[in-house]
Amino acid sequence: MRLGYMASRRQFLAGSLGAFYSSKVLKKDFTTNARSTLSPVRFRDIAQSAGLKFILENNPTPQKHLIESMAGGVAAFDYNGDGLTDIFFTNGASLPSLEKDCPKFFNRMFRNEGGMRFTDVTEEAGVAGLGYSMGAAAGDYDNDGCVDLFVVGVYRNILYHNLGNGRFEDVTEKAGIKSDKWSVAAGWFDFNNDGLLDLFVVNYASWSPTNNRYCGDKSRNLRTYCHPMYFEGLTNTLYRNRGDGTFEDVSERAGISQHHGRGMSVAFADYDHDGFMDVFVTNDNQENFLFHNRGNGTFEEVGVMAGVALLNSGQPVSSMGTDFRDYDNDGRPDISVVGLANETFPLFHNLGKGQFEDATYPSRLSDITKGRSGWSTGFFDLNNDGWKDLFTTCSHVDPNVEMFQATTYKQPNGIFANLGEGTFRDVSGQAGEDFQMPRAHRGCAFADFNNDGKIDMVVTSLQDQTELWENVSPDPNNWIIIKFIGTKSNRDGIGARVRIGNQVNHMTSACGYASSSHFGVHFGLRKLEKIPFIEIKWPSGIVQVLEDVKANQILQVRESGK
Repeated sequence: MRLGYMASRRQFLAGSLGAFYSSKVLKKDFTTNARSTLSPVRFRDIAQSAGLKFILENNPTPQKHLIESMAGGVAAFDYNGDGLTDIFFTNGASLPSLEKDCPKFFNRMFRNEGGMRFTDVTEEAGVAGLGYSMGAAAGDYDNDGCVDLFVVGVYRNILYHNLGNGRFEDVTEKAGIKSDKWSVAAGWFDFNNDGLLDLFVVNYASWSPTNNRYCGDKSRNLRTYCHPMYFEGLTNTLYRNRGDGTFEDVSERAGISQHHGRGMSVAFADYDHDGFMDVFVTNDNQENFLFHNRGNGTFEEVGVMAGVALLNSGQPVSSMGTDFRDYDNDGRPDISVVGLANETFPLFHNLGKGQFEDATYPSRLSDITKGRSGWSTGFFDLNNDGWKDLFTTCSHVDPNVEMFQATTYKQPNGIFANLGEGTFRDVSGQAGEDFQMPRAHRGCAFADFNNDGKIDMVVTSLQDQTELWENVSPDPNNWIIIKFIGTKSNRDGIGARVRIGNQVNHMTSACGYASSSHFGVHFGLRKLEKIPFIEIKWPSGIVQVLEDVKANQILQVRESGK
């Protein structure tokens, strides 16, 4: 691994982008030519040897509190700036008190020591937390060069300011962050392009320990988790970063609070290339939301019109985790969603001009996912062949599901290899012997934890050991990871869009279910040893071009003119 820095050799303003993108040189496909064979994808679980000993304590009770089934968010980010990606786990609490009254319920931070070894530093970092936690989001909201952390939960959200000395400070109250709803997920993005990361919080439903109805068959003494239709959905929350360490709730003014749903996850991308980040929110058994950013501080919900609210059948699914990236290398970000068994894992292909098509069936995901139940998901090139593959964590919601449905509760995770022609193949069975272990999987975060250029995953499971999947795919394909550093605004580059040949990706930490992956932007390069051009479009509108970049390095990039 080589750690490098390269200044841009060319800089373009946003006004010249039309001519810039028409360049035949920059649009040439350097990395994704047709191939006759699929590079294998292999993983091994090294959590125990790595010292990553964490069990997700969702605290299941006979009362079947709905929150018990939905815990498990995890965040991967470099909290101490040593170049190694660390791991933060959310955790449950006692019920019905919703208090972390013993250490087994603490949220946990593990510091990456290198060589795939981790150390529990929860106490010294000060992040054990409060309440029944659900999800996490990593991002440098105050542009001090240290990645901060936001933790969401059941009527208890926490904003941790990274002090830069290995410790975090709880600044929730003075920052103006509320804890008045059951929040499941959150994400950082700069919705107004002012160089400050704003915060989007995803809220689920009106539930409390005293509002926990009985569902199941009393004659058989069989109690189950209630269907979400019995709980009224909530509005989501958008906080604008004022730049002074405080946030303003602009949900109503921005057009977010007019829409009720049972929100599960959030992902961001500029799907129509107008220079402003848009927001996709999954809703449980309701229409998904796509909030189109008008660029004036307001959003328009266009999910139905854009074709991403429902499947072609017109029915909603149990939409949970999501990712918002370009899977077919046409330059437009697409949307992946996971659902329960017999619902398939929806895939919405971006057609351009603000429209998507339901590509679940033509992509073959309909057939290869219909027997699975998914929670978290992510588009990442797992074999560095130039095409983003799809990874999903799998398990049903209800541990009693086998008594009344032809499916299983605990399931192995899924890997669906991108064949490069708009289709996917299920390669889960070839990913490794231990990869077939069924568990009640939930959240997942992605990163290159050992800096070898291959994407690894960390996965949580209810009442079970955490999995750390080291990528040991055998083909020596090349790669590059781009990290953004050092500007006075938008220090971690969230929202920056990167193109290499026909591949396009963007810097985001919002991915999966209630989870966060903050490590840079990864590209697989196949056998390409030198990259002719890397094009970076910053949220400011500045476009940089880096020329003749060597493969197989972590490249640190500073925005030109900053």
